[in-house]
Amino acid sequence: RFHGEGYQEGLAEGSHAGMAEGRRYGALHGARMGSEIGCYLGFALTWHCLLQKCTDEKNSKKIRALNSLIGMIQKFPYEDPTYDKLQEDLEKIRGKFKQVCSMLNIQSDFRVGTERSSLTF
Repeated sequence: RFHGEGYQEGLAEGSHAGMAEGRRYGALHGARMGSEIGCYLGFALTWHCLLQKCTDEKNSKKIRALNSLIGMIQKFPYEDPTYDKLQEDLEKIRGKFKQVCSMLNIQSDFRVGTERSSLTF
């Protein structure tokens, strides 16, 4: 009887603690992902505006790559944490961001830390 009661109390306490820990973990990693994607979007929109003034062939390729990155970010399922290709799509966005940086001759280094997020050039 004591074994059964102890098991039930432990199960209830563990479930409660697990839910709280899961929420903290999800909030932390969701915020990091949001910060990273937001930084990519701001970067892409800024460069898109800067490059629209020049209309040569090199810039049109860069603008197409930026449009592709912006489109990928806009289609990203922010509000569906159960989306099964979330990590896969995030990796595609990161790859496109690196491609755009390469086309713009920019050294990118996105770091998400506990203190702050930064994109350095």
